[in-house]
Amino acid sequence: MSVRSEYLADLWHHRELLYFLAWRDVKIRYKQAVLGMSWAILQPLLTMIIFSVLFGRFAQIPSSGLPYPLFSYSALLLWMYFSVTLGLAGNSLIGNANLITKVYFPRVLMPAASALAGILDLAVGSTFLMGMMVYYGTGIGWGLLLAPIFVLHLFVLALGISMLFAAMNVKYRDIKYVIPFLTQIWMFLTPIIYPISFVPERYQWLLALNPVTGIVEGFRAAVFGVQPIPWDLLGISWGITLLLVVIGAVYFTATERQFADVV
Repeated sequence: MSVRSEYLADLWHHRELLYFLAWRDVKIRYKQAVLGMSWAILQPLLTMIIFSVLFGRFAQIPSSGLPYPLFSYSALLLWMYFSVTLGLAGNSLIGNANLITKVYFPRVLMPAASALAGILDLAVGSTFLMGMMVYYGTGIGWGLLLAPIFVLHLFVLALGISMLFAAMNVKYRDIKYVIPFLTQIWMFLTPIIYPISFVPERYQWLLALNPVTGIVEGFRAAVFGVQPIPWDLLGISWGITLLLVVIGAVYFTATERQFADVV
């Protein structure tokens, strides 16, 4: 059996630990929080209200034929999951130093658990999105069935980047400061407060290199059905996503044996 096959077999053997760690992350996240999981709705909701006033009403930024609150909230759901996952998963190894130095298990389960735990928040926030669609009279079509595919895509992307950040963070503690700074800039390079059509056509290819762009635009197109699904953007996004996963996995596995000594 090859080393890669042994590693995959080890991951499968510890699959129940992944669910345990993910559930533990969920409980820790909302421990002693008065509003509990309501924050999964309140965070994108309050941000959506601010964006709707500043960019929808005052700046009059177009919203692809959708009510601006619906346009921004749908993207903020995905972005909140992505940015929070990068922050938690990127610090998952150093945050669990005692566990890593005492017990053996595939270390990749740490960032994977953070990425998996965030799906619950995304699901809770999505229930409010459905309510908004009913309120604004947006039809619910068959395209909604494609929504889990975009969530899976975002999960894979977040996991790939998180593996890289988590492994780098063990040796270079500057990463924990880089992650929030990077996500702040990254948000404005993603079509959350504006559609990609708002950007001059000669610059749109730059946004296409952002893998979250295809996910957000594709998710909106599938859920609301007001525009065709941008298969070209999705193709570019999947290509970059898989590249980042490979880079993250290679770096993670190459440095994994050093974690217990350095962390």
